[in-house]
Amino acid sequence: MAKIKTAFFCGSCGFESTKWVGKCPSCNEWNTFVQEVIDKGTEKQNWNGYTDEKKKPKVVALNDVAQMEEERIVTADEELNRVLGGGIVPGSIVLVAGEPGIGKSTLFLQHGLMMKDHIVLYISGEESEQQIKMRAERLKASSENFYLLTETSTQTIFQEIKKLRPQLV
Repeated sequence: MAKIKTAFFCGSCGFESTKWVGKCPSCNEWNTFVQEVIDKGTEKQNWNGYTDEKKKPKVVALNDVAQMEEERIVTADEELNRVLGGGIVPGSIVLVAGEPGIGKSTLFLQHGLMMKDHIVLYISGEESEQQIKMRAERLKASSENFYLLTETSTQTIFQEIKKLRPQLV
C-alpha cells in the first residue's frame, strides 16, 4: 500500500512546508498552516487532466503561429477593458497584485457580480462565505450566476471548476 503524502500550506500566502510551523517564513503570519493530502494518483497529470503522454509541448516558430482575433468578454468597466486590451480573453489569466487592504478582493467581487450574463466562480482562500456575502450586500450587488468557493487546495479548486464550468474564475 502506498504511503499517504501530506504537505502543509500557509492559508495567507500559499507557502508549502513538509511539516507544520507556527509562523510562516514567507509572510510572517502566525497559525495559518493547514495540512493537505497530496494525491499522487496512478499517472502524473497536469492541472487540466491531460497525462504527459497525451499532450507534449513542442517548439514552434512565432511566424508559424496562425493569427486569429480573440473574442473578448467585455466588462462593465471601460478602464478595465482598456487595460486588458478590449476585455477579458477567455482562457487567460490576469494577475492583480497590491498591498493588503487596498481593495483587490472588493474590486473583483464587484466586477464578478456585474457580469450577470456569465457564470462566475469567485474563489477565496482567505475569507469565509459569510464575509464575502456581507461585502456583496454592502456593495448592493447580486447575481444569479455568481458562485463562491472558499478553498486553498488547488486539486479541489480544479475539480470544482470542471464541475461548474464557469466562464470567469
